[in-house]
Formats: sequence, C-alpha cells, structure tokens
Amino acid sequence: MPKFKFSSVLRLATVACAFTALTAHAAYPDRTITIVVPYSPGGAADAVARLVAAKLGTKLGTSVIVDNKAGASGTIGESFVAKAAPDGYTVLYDATPYSINPHLFAGRMPYAAGALQPLSLVLLAPNALIVRAESPYKTVNDLVAKAKAQPGKMNFASGGSGTVQRLAAELLRQKLNLDMVHIPYKSGGPAITDVMGGQVDFMFGTVAATYPLISTGKLRALAVSSPKRSPRLPDVPTVAETVVPGYEAFEWNGMLLPAKTPKDVVDKLQGAIVEVMKDDEVQQRLKELGAQPVGSSAAEFATFLKKEDAKWAEVVRKGDIKPD
Repeated sequence: MPKFKFSSVLRLATVACAFTALTAHAAYPDRTITIVVPYSPGGAADAVARLVAAKLGTKLGTSVIVDNKAGASGTIGESFVAKAAPDGYTVLYDATPYSINPHLFAGRMPYAAGALQPLSLVLLAPNALIVRAESPYKTVNDLVAKAKAQPGKMNFASGGSGTVQRLAAELLRQKLNLDMVHIPYKSGGPAITDVMGGQVDFMFGTVAATYPLISTGKLRALAVSSPKRSPRLPDVPTVAETVVPGYEAFEWNGMLLPAKTPKDVVDKLQGAIVEVMKDDEVQQRLKELGAQPVGSSAAEFATFLKKEDAKWAEVVRKGDIKPD
C-alpha cells in the first residue's frame, strides 16, 4: 500500500479547496441575489433600486429581488448586509445617510467600520433650495442677506437631522456663518408642504420631489446644490456660482457588499451595474428624477465615499448635530 507524506496530503487538500472555490465563483450567480434597501418602500432609493434590480437580473441571467429593511436611518439594513456571507448574493443599495450615520451615531453603529466594501456609485442627484412661490426672496443672495440682517429669525426645514436636506442647509449656514433655526420633520413631504404654505422660510429638497411643484409655480427654486446646474432646472443657478464657491451637497445612491467578497464576484457584479446604468430606460427614468446616472468602478466609489465621509464629519461636528 503506497505511503503519503502528511505535507503531500495537505497540498492536495489545499489545491482541492482552491479548485472548489474557483468553480463556485465561476458559476456565480447560480441563485437569487437579494438587494437590501435600508429604507421604506416607495421612496426614491427604493424605486431606483427596483429598476436596477430588474435590469441586473437580465444582465446576470438570474433572479434579483429587493428586500426593504428600514429603520434607524438605514443602519438596520446596513448591519444586515455587513453581517451577511461575502458571496455576492446579498447586496446593499444605500444612499447619502450611509456617509452621515457614522458621525451622527458615533460609537453606536451596529456594525464594525470596514464591514462593507464599495461596489459601484449608481447615481448623483442635486437638491433644490426652495421657498414658497410668494416669498420675497427672488435669489439665494436675497435669502442670505435677510439671514445676516436678522440673526436667529430665519428658519429652515428638513426631513430629519440625518438627511442631506438638513446637512445641505447646515453646510450653507456654516460656510456663511449664518444664525438660522432648524425645524425638523419626520420626512421630507410634510417639510415641503410647510415651506409651500409659508410656515418655514426655506429648505433643500430633492429635485424629484420638488420639480412638479416648481414647474407649476407652487414653489420657487433659488439654487441647486450640485457643482453644475441641473438639466431638469437649467435656469436655476448653483449655490457654488452664487454665494459659496466650491459648495456641493449630493443625494447619491450606491451599492456595497460585505467585506472580503471575492474580487471576481465583485468584478462581475460591478461590470453588470455599469451596463445597467447605460440602459435607455434607466437613463430616461433617472433624467425624470433629475438624477445623473453614474455606474463607477469600486475604486472610484471608494474615493467618492472618503470625500463624503470627510465633508459630513466636519459638518456634523461643527454643527454639534444630534439624532432627532
């Protein structure tokens, strides 16, 4: 009977395991992929995630479903994906609060830093600085002049402390050293309604939510928060070109995976997402929402997230912003 050295057996076992892993990755995907949206159904992120999921399923030749795990500003869904198996079958579809939460809930995040890895930036969308249609403020300069003339008298609305709506206004306040009062709402809808009714002076609202009211003359847009003008609102200047050079505050959507997901799986998913973002239906839908389709590499998304993290960390710290 032939004798084998233990080292030979170990090498054979290692090769066998590696071959099995390679075979498994090569077959990816061979079952349903779940995209977790950490927000409630019906919102903008959820709507785009479902469109992306349907197109992604076609590209990858498998079923891709959306599972909403809302709560705690998105951290419940984020935590679920962070703790999932790193096999490419559980994907996170997140938005700007992902970059804000670690600073808003410092020391209380339910998952470890670095537990998620970037996959692809999906879209960028500006906010519009809105006032009621009958407001005396015709430009953002008018609004700023009034805020400087009457410290503590002007107020602004948002859908909550952890939203881009709040932090976009806070960034403007900090850059211009303004004294203004924040009025938090449970969501963006009621906040927009009270701006329209004149109960609140202004707010930053998503172009998707505010455009129908702006286009019908129920709201006035004074500026947009992106570095360049929005194709949806081409006549509305940017904050950067009016009062704060270099100002930018985006609503973004992106996809992430559990850390240590194999590179070949990451590459396959990322490549499919890039193709999906070139799809005519996807492009048209995002245009209607006032959003810019992206579809980036994982490295590009990682660089973007580092920039967002640094920006919002400073805004939260300087503003001493706490959860509602």
